[in-house]
Amino acid sequence: MEPIIRLENVSFSYKVNETTTVPVLKDVSFSINPGEYVAIIGHNGSGKSTLSKHFNGLLTPNAGDVLIHGLNTKDEQQKLAIRKAVGMVFQHPDNQIVATIVEEDVAFGLENIGVSRDEMKTRIDEALEVVKMSEFRKRPPHHLSGGQKQRVAIAGVLAMQPDCIVFDEATSMLDSFGRKEVLQVMRKMNQMGMTIITVTHRMSEAAEADRIIVVEGGQIVMDGAPRDIFKHKERLEQLQLDVPAVSQLAEIINQRFGDFSKDLIQEDEFITEVNRYSKVKI
Repeated sequence: MEPIIRLENVSFSYKVNETTTVPVLKDVSFSINPGEYVAIIGHNGSGKSTLSKHFNGLLTPNAGDVLIHGLNTKDEQQKLAIRKAVGMVFQHPDNQIVATIVEEDVAFGLENIGVSRDEMKTRIDEALEVVKMSEFRKRPPHHLSGGQKQRVAIAGVLAMQPDCIVFDEATSMLDSFGRKEVLQVMRKMNQMGMTIITVTHRMSEAAEADRIIVVEGGQIVMDGAPRDIFKHKERLEQLQLDVPAVSQLAEIINQRFGDFSKDLIQEDEFITEVNRYSKVKI
C-alpha cells in the first residue's frame, strides 16, 4: 500500500530577517497510510502545527521532501492536485467561512474548481448530511454555535472530496459540547474510509486515534498506538505532556482497588469498567 503522505528527511526554518532563521523541523521522516486516524501531539512550540502545514503544501521544506500520493509539494504545478487530496480544517472556523448562507459556504470551494451544478448539489447534500448540518443549510453561519460553525467548515472541505483531512487544533476554541460534535464527525469520516490527522494538545482527543505521533523540538520522539504511548507516563511528563484524565482516574482507583483495570484511555472504556466492577462487587 502506497502511503498517502510521506516525509523524507524534512527540515524547515522560519525566516526572521535576512540573516536570521529559526529551525522548527529537523530531519523528520515518517509515512501515513490511507485510512489511518493519526493524532499529532506535542507541547506549545514543539513544531506540530508547522509539521501539519507541510501536509498540503501550505509550507514547503527547506530540506527533504513531502510527497502526497507521490507528488512533491515543492512542485508548484502539483499544488492543486495536492490540495484536492489533503484538506485542512483550522482552529478558528470563522476564518474559513466566507459566505452568508451555510450551503453557499459549502459550495464556495466547488465553484472555484468548476464543479457542475448537479454535481455540486449532490456533494453539498452529502457533506452536510455527514456533519449533521442539513437542517441548517439555509441559516446564516453567524447564527450558529462554535461547534456548528466548525462542522460547516468541515463540510466545505469534505465537499471537495479529499482523501485526507488535517484538523489543526480544530477543537481548541470550542466548548466541551462543540468538541464532542467535531470528534463525532472525525470518527464518522474515518469509519467511511477517510484518512484523518488531528493536531491537538488534548490527550483525550489523541486517545481516540489509532496512532499517535509525538513531536518534540521539531523531531519525532514517539510513534505508536495510543495505549502504548500512554504507558510511558514519565517520558510524557518529560515532554511536558500528560495522559488522558480517564487514565489518571483509573490509576487512582486501581491503587485503592487492585482489581480495577488501570489500562484505560477512553471514557467509554472507563464506564464499561465501572459497570463491570460494580457488578462483580455486588
